[in-house]
Amino acid sequence: MGLSQQLKEAEPFNHLPAALFEDLQRVAQLRSFPPNTYVFHQSEPPTGYLYVIREGLVEITLMNPGGVEMVVDYRQEGQFFGATPIFSDDPYSAGARTVRKTDCYLIPAESIRTLAREFPQISAYFTRIVLSRVRNLYGEIVADHSQKALTQMEAYPFKKRLSEIMSSPAVTCRPEDSARDVARRLTEAGISAILVLDAEGRLQGIITERDLVAKALAPRDSDPDSLTAGAVMTPQVHGLSPDTYMFEAMAFMTAHRLRHLPVLDRGEVVGIVTLRDLMRFRSQKAMLLVGNARQAQDFAALAAVRREIATVARTLLSETRATPDVMEILSYIHHTIIRRAFDLCLEQMLAEGMAQPDVRYCFLIMGSGGRREMLLHPDQDNGFIFEDFPDERLAEVEAFFVPLAARLVKALDEVGYPLCTGKVMVDNPLWRGRLRDWRARIHDWVNEPEPQKVRYSSIFFDFVPMAGDGTLAQDLREIVHQQIRSFQGFLYHMMSLDLRYRVPVGLLGRFLTEKSGPHKGELSLKHGGTVYIVDCVRMFALERELTEITTLERLDALVKRNVFSAETAEHIRAAFEALSFLRLRNELIMLDQGQPPSHHLNPHNLSKTEQDLLRESFNAVSKLQDATKRHFARTPF
Repeated sequence: MGLSQQLKEAEPFNHLPAALFEDLQRVAQLRSFPPNTYVFHQSEPPTGYLYVIREGLVEITLMNPGGVEMVVDYRQEGQFFGATPIFSDDPYSAGARTVRKTDCYLIPAESIRTLAREFPQISAYFTRIVLSRVRNLYGEIVADHSQKALTQMEAYPFKKRLSEIMSSPAVTCRPEDSARDVARRLTEAGISAILVLDAEGRLQGIITERDLVAKALAPRDSDPDSLTAGAVMTPQVHGLSPDTYMFEAMAFMTAHRLRHLPVLDRGEVVGIVTLRDLMRFRSQKAMLLVGNARQAQDFAALAAVRREIATVARTLLSETRATPDVMEILSYIHHTIIRRAFDLCLEQMLAEGMAQPDVRYCFLIMGSGGRREMLLHPDQDNGFIFEDFPDERLAEVEAFFVPLAARLVKALDEVGYPLCTGKVMVDNPLWRGRLRDWRARIHDWVNEPEPQKVRYSSIFFDFVPMAGDGTLAQDLREIVHQQIRSFQGFLYHMMSLDLRYRVPVGLLGRFLTEKSGPHKGELSLKHGGTVYIVDCVRMFALERELTEITTLERLDALVKRNVFSAETAEHIRAAFEALSFLRLRNELIMLDQGQPPSHHLNPHNLSKTEQDLLRESFNAVSKLQDATKRHFARTPF
């Protein structure tokens, strides 16, 4: 793709006159960078160019206060990097390193500045990125927290991606190469596996030392010179992308019993990692949590894993990780524990001679669990979907799944997931049902939007499958979209109920704390801030029938659909990250003090910078509330 076409599709250039793209094409240089090469380092003086990727993959890297380099973003074909200094003349705030061979168009910075004088939205776009007050305050506080962190538990699997540890380029061969040549190449390179690529560079298979021994050396009638790589290889190879976290790769390789894993970027081989590579970086404690949860044989063992999650969270925050990443990692561990609890309950039922009906079912989790935004003390929000079996089978199905539901809710409570105060759990008949039962239930919520029904729907709409047949969850998602499509006024009622309350900041920026009760003098970071972001973004996502579940993925999708501008989305994202960080840090502090974790805190105990961050975040939430009210107040029904 040429530079002109790429810029036409990229913000902030996509609204410029067509003739200007040709001018930029004429002044741009095309330069190629080898794999694993720094285009520039963090804190280096600017090179004087904006880099637009024609083809390839680039990592954006940052050094945290502890001196550890972290990959914080990826830029791919059609995206640009190196923009920060163009309007500020500051050194680069981050480094840029190629993952594989990358071709870039280099546009002179002066050409961009000249263009911005005629089209101010250009400079405004880049200035917004640099000068977001919430983002800057958040960055300062996170960095300060990292420097003061007391816990230094090793946690490479939770901050490293495969691109940072993979061997690249991977050693490869062709299907027609002889087994002897493959063995020689393995020996010369000192490796244990080689990837087999066809003439177009597509991955066809993998050959390990074991493959060579079993297929080329051990058989008496084999000839390593005539036997080809295609005959020796193991086909249908699994692979993961370079931005996959190590903890995900470890779980994936364990589940599939793999010792070698190709790293693929849009189908192209960019490297390879081995189980040994991952083991070299694995944490002595944190990385064992997922494995221990999967192997737990009783609920006491799961409860022990559950108690260690706070240690992982404390470590992740000490490494200046983005809070959404921390929530996703914690959610991954929570999900593993919950899934194992389900499996244990099911195994117990079967061992006791209970007959499992031959019907398709799906165990769902909802709320923060469904959005992968779990922190330290989530409660239970779960349910069952069943296929549309006939009524005469209802007694048979309930004879098995009602006791399973009761057992599961009790087990999760024992493990460390408290009962939902609103009884949004599988042992409540309201949260079990066939697809047609759910259709009727959702129809009732949507067409008779009483306050309690709207509250139920706010939890329910963030469901994801946890066990059983996940296609039932897909069917249920389509039912949700169909019902809301039939009565758009539901979103108005959802907005009216949900946004009756305002953020806890009054005139002149004074914090509004609770006047009485157990949280007197405190405010809620959840009910005063993050819940409004989650709910508002969800409303827009439901209106557009998005399939994304996490709040920030929904936000990104809404930007792509021009529902939110990039500027608005960045403020919402920064506020969500900041409030989530303050809440998670507060939960850890309370645990250290021997108290149960809570989303309530006394804002006056925060530093001045932290109070400024809290006010700015609440202001961003308030603007989102206003925008949501204006939008859905116009909804026709």
